[in-house]
Amino acid sequence: MTTSHTSDDNSVNGTSGGQGASPAAATDEAVRAELSRLRDSIDNIDAAVVHMLAERFKCTQQVGHLKAQHHLPPADPTRESRQIARLRELAESAKLDPAFAEKLLNFIIAEVIRHHEQIAEQPLTSDGTRPA
Repeated sequence: MTTSHTSDDNSVNGTSGGQGASPAAATDEAVRAELSRLRDSIDNIDAAVVHMLAERFKCTQQVGHLKAQHHLPPADPTRESRQIARLRELAESAKLDPAFAEKLLNFIIAEVIRHHEQIAEQPLTSDGTRPA
C-alpha cells in the first residue's frame, strides 16, 4: 500500500545536516521512524474503513432496491433512531466520542436515503424490477 504522510517530518529534525550522529540526531531519527510506523498504521486503517463503507453501501443499495420494489419509503426514522442509539453505545464502549459517532452515522444515513430516493425514481424494467 502506498502511504501519503503529511510533511511535518522536518519539524522533528533539529539538526542541520552536521558532521556525525549526535544523540539529538539519533532521537530525531527514532521519532521519524515512530511517526512513519504510526502513519502506516493510520493509512491501513483508513483503507479498511473505506472498504468497510463500500461493503455497507453495497448492502444498503440492495435494501434500496427491495424498498423500491415493495413501494416502501426511502427513510425509516424508527430504525435510524435505533441505529444511532446502538452506535452511541458502541462508541462509548470503544472509548470514542458518541457525539462524533452519531454525526458520522447521520452523514452515512443521509447518503443512504439519497441513494434510496434515486433508486425509487428509476423506471421499472419489463419484469417489474429496477435496474441495478
